[in-house]
Amino acid sequence: MRQVLQSLADGRTILAEVPASAVPRAGLLVRTTHSLISPGTERMLIEFGRAGWIDKARQQPEKVLQVVEKVRADGLLPTLDAVRSKLDQMIPLGYCNVGRVAEVGVDAHGFTVGERVVSNGPHAEIIAVGRNLCARIPDAVMDDEAVFTVLGAIALQGVRLAAPTLGERFVVTGLGLLGLLAVQLLRANGCRVLGIDPDPTKAELARRFGAEVVVPERGDDPLSAASMFSVGMGVDGVLITAATRSNDPVSQGARMCRQRGRIVLVGVTGLELDRSDFYQKELSFQVSCSYGPGRYDPQYEEAGTDYPPGFVRWTEQRNFEAVLEMMNSRALDVRALITHRFAFDEAPAAYELLAAHAQPHLGILLEYTPRSADGGGARTVFLDDQTTHAATGAEPAIAVIGAGNYAARILMPAFAASGVRLQGVASAGGVSAALQARKFGFARATTDPDSLINSEDVDIVVVATRHDSHARFVLQALRAGKHVFVEKPLALTAHDVDLIAEAWAACALSGQRPQIMVGFNRRFAPQVVRMKSLLAGVRGSKSFVVTVNAGAIPTTHWTQDPSVGGGRIVGECCHFVDLLRFLVGHTIVDARAQPLASANASAPRDTVTISLAFADGSVGTIHYLANGHASFPKERVEVFCAGRILQLDNFRRLRGYGWTGFRAMKLWRQDKGQRACVRAFIDAVKGGTRAPIPFDELLEVARVTIALGEAARG
Repeated sequence: MRQVLQSLADGRTILAEVPASAVPRAGLLVRTTHSLISPGTERMLIEFGRAGWIDKARQQPEKVLQVVEKVRADGLLPTLDAVRSKLDQMIPLGYCNVGRVAEVGVDAHGFTVGERVVSNGPHAEIIAVGRNLCARIPDAVMDDEAVFTVLGAIALQGVRLAAPTLGERFVVTGLGLLGLLAVQLLRANGCRVLGIDPDPTKAELARRFGAEVVVPERGDDPLSAASMFSVGMGVDGVLITAATRSNDPVSQGARMCRQRGRIVLVGVTGLELDRSDFYQKELSFQVSCSYGPGRYDPQYEEAGTDYPPGFVRWTEQRNFEAVLEMMNSRALDVRALITHRFAFDEAPAAYELLAAHAQPHLGILLEYTPRSADGGGARTVFLDDQTTHAATGAEPAIAVIGAGNYAARILMPAFAASGVRLQGVASAGGVSAALQARKFGFARATTDPDSLINSEDVDIVVVATRHDSHARFVLQALRAGKHVFVEKPLALTAHDVDLIAEAWAACALSGQRPQIMVGFNRRFAPQVVRMKSLLAGVRGSKSFVVTVNAGAIPTTHWTQDPSVGGGRIVGECCHFVDLLRFLVGHTIVDARAQPLASANASAPRDTVTISLAFADGSVGTIHYLANGHASFPKERVEVFCAGRILQLDNFRRLRGYGWTGFRAMKLWRQDKGQRACVRAFIDAVKGGTRAPIPFDELLEVARVTIALGEAARG
C-alpha cells in the first residue's frame, strides 16, 4: 500500500510503498476513502523539516540542551551520529481519516466489516487503528463531511474545557479550520462569538456561521472590539485556535477577559506569560489535549479499554460521535470549509500548496481510489531497488524483526557491514520496516514476521522488538532451525528462559547446532577486552564497582512496565551483570538487590544497588542510578585487585594504576563494542565455531537478572 511520509531532514513529502499492517487485536483495518490535511499541524511539520539546522535548533531549544549534555557525557561524534539518525527519519502524516472497515480484531467488539468509520488514522490506503479511536458514520453524513470529525473533536474538547453557558460571550482567536469549527460549536451552545483573524476570507466564513468578526489587517483593534462586544464587562472566555510562535494571542486574550474569565489554548502559541495579566483578574488558563480523555493512554487507545461514562462522560471516541451527530443534524457545516480536492496520487502536490501559501486554502481533501482487488493490502513489499551489500549466495542471510531506533542506528549497519545477505525487515506498522529495508538494501519489508522466520532463504533471525516478544521470537526461530541474535534481554520470565533452554536442547538432540546470541556488546568493547587480558594475569579474587548514571525516564515508558519491558533491571541492567560475569570469568553464586526507598509504593524501583558474589570469591557491586544528572558520564567500571586498579570511564578512557607496562588506553570516540559483538556472532555462524558467549552464561545472566528485577520490585 501507499502512505504519505515526510522527511524530518529536509521536509520532502513522498508517497511511499509500505507493507500493510496486521489487524490489531483490539482494533480495525480500514480501507481509506478520504483523508483531510490539517493545515496547522502538518504545515508546522513541513516547515520544521525544511528549516536549516540553526532554525531547527531555535524551534526546539530544549532539544539543544539535551544535545549539549550528551556531548559532555558521550563525546561529539556519538552525539552527531545520534542527531543525524533522529533527523534521518520519514514520519507518517495525517490524523483525519474516513474509510470502510476491512477487518475486525478479535477484541474490537461492536464493529463489522464494510461499515463506514472515522478515525485518527494517517494518510494511507489501509490503516490499522484501535477500536476506541473509531466511530461509525451516520448514513446522512457523507465521507467528505465525516473527514472533518477528528478536527471537530479537537475543537469540541477545547469548548468543553471552556465550559460555555447559554448567553456567554466568547472570543475565538484564529479562524482556520479549528477556529471555524469552534465558532459553530460555541454558537450551538447558545454563546455569542467574536472571531479574530487577519484573513478577511476566513472572517467572512465566521460571519456566515453567526460570529461577529475582527480583522486586524483592515485596521480593526481586537481589544476595543472585545470591549464593545462584551459591553465593557470583558468577555467570559477565549479559545485560542491559532498556530504561531508569538505570545500575543495569550496576552491579548488575558486583557480581553472579565474577572475570573477562562482561556483555553487549542492551537499552538508562545507561552511567555505576564503574571500580572492573570493575577489581577484571577484568570484560568488551560491547554487542551487533542481529542479528549483517553489521548496517549495505551490502555484506552491500544488495548481498547473504555472509561465508564458515569466517570468520564466524554472520551475521544464519544467526542467523535458527538461531532458526527452535529453533522447529521446539520448543526455543524463543514462543506463550506472544503477548498481543494486532490487524488491521493497527487498528495505531494497538495503539500506543496500547503507549504507554499500559493493560494488561499482551508480544507484540503485527499480522495482514494483502490489500485487492486486487495486495495493495496499486501503485508510484504519486495524492493526492486535494493542494493545488496558485498555478499555471495554462500553467505548467511539475515532477517531483522523490529526496526526501531537501536535496530536502525546500531544493529542493521553492523550486520550490513559483516558481509551477510540482507533478506528482510519486519515491523508492526510497516513504515519503519520499509524505510530501513530500502536504506540498507534488504530484499523485502513486511509486517508478517512469521513469513521471515519460516522462510527457507533466511539463516539468521535478529530479534530487536520490545522485550515482551523476545522469548516468543527466539523460540520460533530455534524451532525453525535458525541462528538467533536477540537484543537484550533474552526473556522476561524464568519460565520463558526454561523454554528457550529446552528448545535449544531439542535442536542439539536433532543434530542441529544453531547459534544463539544476546546483544551483550560491552564485553566486546576494545577497552573491556584489554581489561580482561590484564586481569587474566592476576591471581586471587577481585572487587568490581560499576556505576551507571542511567537517568530518569517516565514511569509510563514501556520499559518500566514489568509485563512489556520487564523493568529497567531486567531490561538494561542485565548488560552490567553480563559485563562482570565476563570480567570475572566465574559463576555467580549469590545476587542481591537493594532499591532506593521511595514514599511512592507504585513508583518503579529503578535506582538500585546490586551485589554479586562469584565462585572464585570475587565480588561486584552495580550502582544503577536513575536519580543523577545527564551531564555526568553514564558508565564507569572500576576493578580493585592485588594492589592495582583499573578504571574505565564511559568506554572512552581506560586508566591503570599500579600496572607494570600499562597506564592508559584512550579512544577518539566511544566504542561499546556493538560492531565487534555482531562480527563475533557472524564469524561463529560462518565458521561453525563455538558461540562468542557460551549458552550456559546467557541462561545464567538471564536468570540472575530476572531474580534481581523481582527482588527490586519487592
